[in-house]
Amino acid sequence: MDPPSDRRPGTCRRGHRVFPRAVRKGCVARRFVAAGGVGCVQLRASGRRPWVGKRRVWRPGDGPRRSRLFTIRDGSGGQLMFPRSHGDVASMDVATQVLTAREPRAGAGGAGVRVCHLTSVHIPFDTRIFEKECQSLVAAGYDVHLVAPAAESTRMRGVTIAAVPRARGRLSRALVTTTRVLVRALRARAHIYHFHDPELIPVGVVLRMLGKHVVYDAHEDVPADILDKPYLPRWLKAGLARVMDVVERVGTSTLSRVVAATPAIARRFPPARCVVVQNFPVATEFGPVAGSPYARRGPVVAYVGLINEIRGTIEMVHAIAEVCAHQDARLVLGGRFEPPAFAAQARALDGWRHVEYRGELSRARVVEMLAEARLGLVLFHPRPNHLESQPNKLFEYMAAGLPVVASSFPLWKEIVEGSRCGLVVDPLDPHATANAIRWLLAHPDEAEAMGARGRQAVQERFNWRQEEATLLDCYARLCPQSAPQRAPA
Repeated sequence: MDPPSDRRPGTCRRGHRVFPRAVRKGCVARRFVAAGGVGCVQLRASGRRPWVGKRRVWRPGDGPRRSRLFTIRDGSGGQLMFPRSHGDVASMDVATQVLTAREPRAGAGGAGVRVCHLTSVHIPFDTRIFEKECQSLVAAGYDVHLVAPAAESTRMRGVTIAAVPRARGRLSRALVTTTRVLVRALRARAHIYHFHDPELIPVGVVLRMLGKHVVYDAHEDVPADILDKPYLPRWLKAGLARVMDVVERVGTSTLSRVVAATPAIARRFPPARCVVVQNFPVATEFGPVAGSPYARRGPVVAYVGLINEIRGTIEMVHAIAEVCAHQDARLVLGGRFEPPAFAAQARALDGWRHVEYRGELSRARVVEMLAEARLGLVLFHPRPNHLESQPNKLFEYMAAGLPVVASSFPLWKEIVEGSRCGLVVDPLDPHATANAIRWLLAHPDEAEAMGARGRQAVQERFNWRQEEATLLDCYARLCPQSAPQRAPA
């Protein structure tokens, strides 16, 4: 299959103009796809099934072919070329659909600027990467590509997803997957590359050496995160954390920008090159759900996210068991076990019979699950990487109108008590957690008022709209041609 290309006409290389053999029945008949046009990924996304057989590159001297073509240019300067003869309505329809999908929003910046996000760890539809950053860039008119581990390449909601095979282990991911991501990134030929994993720092350095704008998105405090890795031996953690600290600081010193997920992470990088884009929720995603008024909900306690020991899973199960000794209640978990072997340990607990595990959930199912609950739990253990973190689930509970029971870290206490949206407890004390859960279930009016104040705080302060503006401003500074055109005063 021929991938999308942005080679200029006349370069006479593979990917410029491709002539297929006889087209199979039911497939789109197209003489060739030109540089800057659409490839098989875009054709499939538009509902067509392309087939390209043995390819032959067009070269000067094939003049008669040119008379059989018509050319369309899209809003970003790309060129689409399809057969003129035989009334090829199917190809015209594909061109119309693709142009409509790629047309930038009126008055928005980013027209003609291709952006490529890179990850070797996260799933393609990661909340921060796809739902927030990529969708904000699409709405601003950017041509957005995403390289991520997936089963197949596709195009979804304006984002062209280039799949790389999933790694079988951590070493394979660090060596093989990283190389595959680099190859896919070079094929994208983007103006700006935005990568999300520290193991891709070498990829970012290579792209920067090639003259590209490169952005590193620091999701975590990497040295502190290494100290929390359960699979690493203790004697290795401290040394590896120091090495990664040096690698991250030196490697990112050559990059265009660093985007930090929290102010605490941003303090590790030079302020002149670092911007903070916090992982706040999209406020409109968690609107009121019909048929689920708070007063009618059952005694359901919710937790969404990674399920492991340092995020308080064992304490949650013990706490719900203590609550159920006095009243009816249920703990609903959504997410994946990390590591997978932890699932057996959690299920062996006595309180697991009061737990309903729903597995990994889509965004729509997360909204539905929170619409059933009376409160949300976020009980991270007091580890170095947690003390100043800002977990997305905390703000999602608030956006959904749920009171929260959170760990009593100073930053979290400031957020929860400052917004008057829940209670803080010692995350290592299941009895304190159980008391907080019982109080919120026994006082539904006060709990509902806490949830309403949390939702108001998200709408006013802790929402993605403000972070989106920071992200788009960062891109506009990297590529001035992507800045939105302002109307004259």
